Order: sequence, then C-alpha cells, then structure tokens
Amino acid sequence: MALLSRVDHPLAFSFGLLGNLISFMVYLSPIPTFYRIHRKGSTEGFQSIPYVVGLFSAMLWIYYAIFAPHSGLLISINSFGCFIQTVYICFFIIYAPKSLKIHTVKLLLYLNVGVFGIIVLFTLFLSKGSMRIQIIGWICVSFSVSVFAAPLTIIMKVIHTRSVEYMPIWLSFSLTISAVIWFLYGVFTKDRYVALPNILGFLFGTLQMILYGWVKCLGQRRIDGPKLPVVNIGIVGVGPIISGGGSEVHPIEARPVTGGVGGEEEKPYEPSDRDIIEGVAHDSPLEDQEGPLEV
Repeated sequence: MALLSRVDHPLAFSFGLLGNLISFMVYLSPIPTFYRIHRKGSTEGFQSIPYVVGLFSAMLWIYYAIFAPHSGLLISINSFGCFIQTVYICFFIIYAPKSLKIHTVKLLLYLNVGVFGIIVLFTLFLSKGSMRIQIIGWICVSFSVSVFAAPLTIIMKVIHTRSVEYMPIWLSFSLTISAVIWFLYGVFTKDRYVALPNILGFLFGTLQMILYGWVKCLGQRRIDGPKLPVVNIGIVGVGPIISGGGSEVHPIEARPVTGGVGGEEEKPYEPSDRDIIEGVAHDSPLEDQEGPLEV
C-alpha cells in the first residue's frame, strides 16, 4: 500500500498543496446553504443528492489513493471531504421532512454502502497488485466523467434562454482553475487517473466561461418566474462534486386572500409540497391578485 508514500517531484507537491487549498474552500462553500436551513428550520427545496454523491466521490478517491503511489495529498483532502459531507448529510437529515429523510437514508445505503461495498469486495478478492490499481482508477475516472456531464443540461439552457442567471461566472472559473491544478498534479506524479478526468473538467469550465462572455456581449434576457436550479459542479480532491445549493428552489410564501363569500375572509392559501418542489403554485387563489407571484 502507498498510504504514506511521499510526493518526490517538488512541482507535484506544490500543485497538490494548492489543489488541497482550493478544494478545501470548495468543500466549505455549502455552509451558507446550511445556515439558511438552520435559520428557517427547514430544508425547503434543497436536495441531499449532491452531498451523498460528493461523499461517494471522496470515498472512491481515498480507496484509490490507498493503493496508488504518491497519494498522501489525495488522502488528506478527500478525508476532509468525507468528514464535511457527512456533517452536511446529518444536518440535512435533522431538518428534512420525513419523506426526504427516508429518501436520503435509502440513497446512502444504496450508493455509499451497497455500491461502494461491491467495488471494495470485487477489487480486494478478484484482483491484486497493479491490476487492482488500474481497476479502481478507471472506476474513479468513469464516475468523474459521468458527473462532469451534468453541466451539459445547464449549458443547453443558457444557449436556449440566453440567460446566465443560473450559471454564475465564479463557479465556472473555480471549476477551470481546479481542473488545471489537479491535471498538473496528475502529470507530475505520472498518474493518468488523476489527470484524465480533469481534462474534461477544464474543457467544460472553459466552455462555460466563453458562453458566459458570449451571452453578456449579446445582452442576456431576464427570465420571469422561478429560476432554474443552480447546479454547482466543482472539482474536489480529484473527483467532481456537486456542492453548494444543489437543486435550489425558493418556496412560495403564503398570503391571506380577502373578499370571500359573504364578506368573510377566506383562509390563506397553503401551497402543497408539490407546489414548493416545482417552484410554482398552479391554480392558486393568488393568481387573482394584482402583481406577479413572488417565488
């Protein structure tokens, strides 16, 4: 095992250290989200999937780093990732409604226990030596590439709507810088499993920044009604992670409606769970009021 092996190349150590620093800050980026959840006592429209996937990604890269050479810096940042993602998930479960609690626990058992357990058993008992490292490495690369494909839907929405309201420039910039740093780390450590997925991360990050500039030059359109979810894709450790807001939908604030039958005041409209999740209340009494419905 290469758990305690050191990074011999000075540039590799420098890029790995810088990558740890950037990834550390990316891991802490969801803190405002959870402060809002704590303040309101509800998870609102936020989802637990980004944090469960982030935990699975960190677990995979730690498992790979245990067997791969020059892996100390990978283990350090992804160990912190496992810790902070677990805190986020526990925090989410505390404030989530019962249905989301059950969904989150099921997802954890399926992905982080079931799938990860199968990978560990398969690689430990059916492979050894360099073959084991190759299998784990390609599993990590495949998972990273599949998650990196997530921004494609956002890119298509930006092109179609000509609006970057749900694709912040800081997100694209951090994605690009992180990809470059971890790619260089993989190059200097001669680790293709670290370098390869970050090539795709660099391409997607650059594409998003170019698209952002193009839309700004043309003049972006203002989208009326609820905004689309903000998908926050960043590279943490060496694997992509969805962090931050995840699928963020601001809930609808109920307002009292007057002018009922016989002059009596009608009960305030209470949006259903489905209305909150979809971000818009269909056929609600609020549609009869003046002014747009605030979401």
